Amino acid sequence: MADDSLLPFSFPAVHRRKITAAFDGGRLTSDGGVLLLAQAERQLGIAAQLARCIADPRDQGRITHSLDGILRARILAIACGYEDADDLDTLRHDPGFKLALGKLPDGPVGLASQPTMSRWENAPTTREIFRLTGTLVDIYCASYPTPPAAVTLDIDDTVDVVHGMQQLSFWNGHHGERCFLPIHVYDTETGRPVAMLLRTGKTPSGTEVAGHIRRLVRRIRRHWPETHITLRGDGHYGRPEPMEWCEKNGVDYVFGLPGNAALHADPIIVTEADSCATDRAVRGSSQLRRYAETKYAAKSWGKDKRRVAARIEASALGLDIRFVVTSLSNGSAEYVYDTLYCARGQAENLIKLHKSQLKSDRTSCRAANANQVRLILHTAAYWLMWAVREAMPTKNPLRTAEFATIRLRLLKVAARVIETASRIRIAFASACPDAFLFRSISLTLRAAGP
Repeated sequence: MADDSLLPFSFPAVHRRKITAAFDGGRLTSDGGVLLLAQAERQLGIAAQLARCIADPRDQGRITHSLDGILRARILAIACGYEDADDLDTLRHDPGFKLALGKLPDGPVGLASQPTMSRWENAPTTREIFRLTGTLVDIYCASYPTPPAAVTLDIDDTVDVVHGMQQLSFWNGHHGERCFLPIHVYDTETGRPVAMLLRTGKTPSGTEVAGHIRRLVRRIRRHWPETHITLRGDGHYGRPEPMEWCEKNGVDYVFGLPGNAALHADPIIVTEADSCATDRAVRGSSQLRRYAETKYAAKSWGKDKRRVAARIEASALGLDIRFVVTSLSNGSAEYVYDTLYCARGQAENLIKLHKSQLKSDRTSCRAANANQVRLILHTAAYWLMWAVREAMPTKNPLRTAEFATIRLRLLKVAARVIETASRIRIAFASACPDAFLFRSISLTLRAAGP
């Protein structure tokens, strides 16, 4: 049957001239920016590092697509907005993607098809999944030219609604959905992803959180034994088990702490709250904020009291008091809460980039291992987008743009690929509004590449 997409069609006439169109332009790509991503991938070497974690039983002398090439194609497609493996069936002979994979645009061999992609998503064993997850941490550490003196890592989970009876799916009453609650860890100050872990849809227990933190910190300290690590998280992570592990292993923390009757009845908190409410009323302010700190120990903690900082806000609606628990001894309560703890809000924006703009919630496989592989591949795509953004001039507005904006401005760029006997020329649109930035990024990535 003929492909209906190739049939000609028309648009309204302009100056009495008929306008006809058809998808028959030849060697054109609508994703010219994939070549920037390919340069970033070559610099980071993500696909090759991930491929080394997976056993390939095929006869290497008889294969068409190498494992690292298969993973590279999938990662590039995700970064360009093609989150489904099905999309590779229509992109197999796209000249831009073929060049990004080191193939000739007019060559007979295209990219791997969807069935091949799906087989490799389901291929890794649980042991190989652990190695893949650890490789993400290795990539994070290698992204620093020298070990930093200190890093602050934000750990948080996000709801990932499922569409069937996938392994690890669980009904969550808070979200009112059957879902996963994958854990995301970011170096929020720089926007770097650190680790992503698919997990069941229920709130993590303290023992589970402590286990994840232990494995993460030990992997980081293989590379950075002297780097000081501080962890931030919401009330899900302010459990006795992770706090005890951090204190025993030289890791500082700032965790949210749910309020309770004992905290709200603490004399220091009560005094500061009454003063705040009274001063607001006397001044006639719409709201007034104060800070206080105290020592507190829940019965489940089983140790001496820990430092708790409180943010107290009085308004016409009454008092709103929020608490955080920390191992830090320096800094005022205001600094601990407003400057240090509230900065973790940026992690929510990074999760949005990962989940909404790179579609990492497309975890529709039945097997948990396959969905974890997808989460890893989407994290690899995040690294490519991050590298492209980091290659921009510091003062360029797109340096702080979201991935969706970068994709629209720099990746979705039409180009004609002209192949001759001695060279391949890529002709971008003369009117491209970001031509100078595109060229600058390409030169920067090439200079930094291997």
